[in-house]
Amino acid sequence: MNSRHPRHGLARVLSKLGVCSRSQAQALVQAGRVRVNGRLVRDPEMPIDAARDRIAVDGAAVAAREKTYLALNKPRGYVTTARDERGRETVYDLLKLRAQADAPADWLAPVGRLDKASEGLLLFTNDSAWAARLTDPASHLDKTYHVQIDALADAELLARLGAGIDDAGERLVLKSVRELRRGNKNSWLEIVLDEGRNRQIRRVLAAFGIGVLRLVRVAIGPIALGDLAKGRTRVLTDVEMQSLADRRS
Repeated sequence: MNSRHPRHGLARVLSKLGVCSRSQAQALVQAGRVRVNGRLVRDPEMPIDAARDRIAVDGAAVAAREKTYLALNKPRGYVTTARDERGRETVYDLLKLRAQADAPADWLAPVGRLDKASEGLLLFTNDSAWAARLTDPASHLDKTYHVQIDALADAELLARLGAGIDDAGERLVLKSVRELRRGNKNSWLEIVLDEGRNRQIRRVLAAFGIGVLRLVRVAIGPIALGDLAKGRTRVLTDVEMQSLADRRS
């Protein structure tokens, strides 16, 4: 085998080409909708040489999709999923795209998640390798949040929050926490995480009896939410992409 042309499983190749997610690719192959060099293939793990083999989905030739990198300002109330069994609005309603197995050409996937009650910066791409690098726990990519709490923060509370907690067998630590501003009954905090545990900020605050009024992600590494309007998207700039690349080097 020529080492310049590595072979990978068919589902993985479809994902790397930006056609669909790996799980969607597995479903397409198993449904008999994919041919390789004119031959029907039902094994998602069949080794494929993406540079040489001809792949077709539903009779249409597959080529590498142009890589797309988007930032969305997610409003509160939307769930980060392609489909919701409870009929709730999803982030794909905002994108006007559908990540469905029957429409692989429209595939874009969120890079990480924001829960329904959270707002702010959410990235999307069809570059699965890029997404995997950003979400790899070893990357320790900082994520910055502005959080309105139903309490007034003082130095003691900030110190206790910064010390972290143990919850459900997990050690939850905030990389940094500081007060941004305060009103008569509540405060805004800036919280930075360099790991991604489920509902991490809410769980840490709840451990001290503090409720979250708003939780807005304002930055992922060098990519800032800025003045992007709620529900709107924008393409990441070359400078932002280079800043992420420089960080990994």
